[in-house]
Amino acid sequence: MIYVALLRGINVGGNNKIGMKQLKETFEQAGMQKVVTYINSGNIIFADDQERTDAHMEISELLEQAIAAEFGLQIKVLLRNLDEMASVMQVLPSDWTNDDQAKSDVLFLWDEIDNVDILEKLPLKPGIGTLIYTPGALLYSVSRDEASRSGMNKLVGSKMYSYMTIRNVNTTRKIYDLMQAAAEK
Repeated sequence: MIYVALLRGINVGGNNKIGMKQLKETFEQAGMQKVVTYINSGNIIFADDQERTDAHMEISELLEQAIAAEFGLQIKVLLRNLDEMASVMQVLPSDWTNDDQAKSDVLFLWDEIDNVDILEKLPLKPGIGTLIYTPGALLYSVSRDEASRSGMNKLVGSKMYSYMTIRNVNTTRKIYDLMQAAAEK
């Protein structure tokens, strides 16, 4: 099975610094195969061939423990397998960009808040941007001109924010490409 581990809160603002080469080695020592990292924000694509009852929970806990042992940091690890990422990619509008015109993100959700009801709880202003729920993620796009008025900055200070990790659409698409390539090897 091919997975991506999305680490929350590493290498942000000079905090929780983790080198990708050392992180790759940590994943390999934890028994993961075909380990590939993508950019410095904590995106690790890997294969796991173990039979597991609850793979997501078991692997997340294993990797969180390995990161704590190696780096002395309590980092949350969110997993998505290739099928789950394919489902997100099917919903993600192909014309969404993250550039000087638009800010488009995928907010990957932990189980605690992964429900369509989250749409009613977000501090986003109606009519500014486009917000889509799909199991496991929220997709959000807003023009750069309206981004500061969207209310997204209020999300950062909310309790909900600690149960999600965000990647822009460019990063999300590249992660999916890397996962597909790993599946073909």
